[in-house]
Amino acid sequence: MSGYDDWLRLDKLPHIWCPGCGDGIVLKAILRAVGRMGWTPGQVCMVSGIGCSSRTPGYVDVNTLHTTHGRALTFATGVKMARPDLQVIVVTGDGDATAIGGNHFIHAARRNIDLTVILYNNWIYGMTGGQASPATPAGRRASTAPFGMIEPSFDIAALAAAAGATFVARETVAKPFVLDKLIERALRKKGFSLVEAMTPCPTAFGRRNHQADAVEMVEYLRIHSTSKERAATLPEEERREAITTGVFVDIDRPEFCGEYAKLVERLREPVTA
Repeated sequence: MSGYDDWLRLDKLPHIWCPGCGDGIVLKAILRAVGRMGWTPGQVCMVSGIGCSSRTPGYVDVNTLHTTHGRALTFATGVKMARPDLQVIVVTGDGDATAIGGNHFIHAARRNIDLTVILYNNWIYGMTGGQASPATPAGRRASTAPFGMIEPSFDIAALAAAAGATFVARETVAKPFVLDKLIERALRKKGFSLVEAMTPCPTAFGRRNHQADAVEMVEYLRIHSTSKERAATLPEEERREAITTGVFVDIDRPEFCGEYAKLVERLREPVTA
């Protein structure tokens, strides 16, 4: 890519993310990956729901849709079905995608529609009040869990894999250049692909959990992340506490838009007696 500025709506800057938020690192990783694809802005459509992550399309100078809470994948599915030639990227958060949008998430993966989902996981609803999300780790505090979360959290990558996603990966913003390479692989995948980007939220999550320092939060992500290969060698208790990173799924199977086009073609064939 020639530069970040070529893909940004500079008149929308400075951004509204809190100091120490990692969402800007994810945005830069996305832009590096998209830039290497050789696409023009007109070939790309970025769709989001509601939340901190979902502010991302506002800063990117491509076709964009900022939709309703939890519904980014439904809008993106409509865009992809109407314009299969577009490269559709969905940016969403752990609350947006796996709570109110949970059913849309698993069924988009099941259909294997050609969407690339970049899911920013900061373990909390950051923009809408610091409520616990399905990704909030057990024992951690949120505005709706002031004495600590008592529910187990989703393993979002495992959820996508079980639902049928054909590419699933996870990385933290502590390794941004590894993150952008995973995003590039997801963009090149024909089918439903997910990259879970672990990103710090000092404001809503950190200050309730004695991690209000942004640098310390990024360092926490770096120290506690480990490759899936190394994680497999750890004792069960240590493995549960680790942020496992890497590529978990990379398979091929029929993609939904292609199968739909075949169906339409078959139905147009003359009926013979």
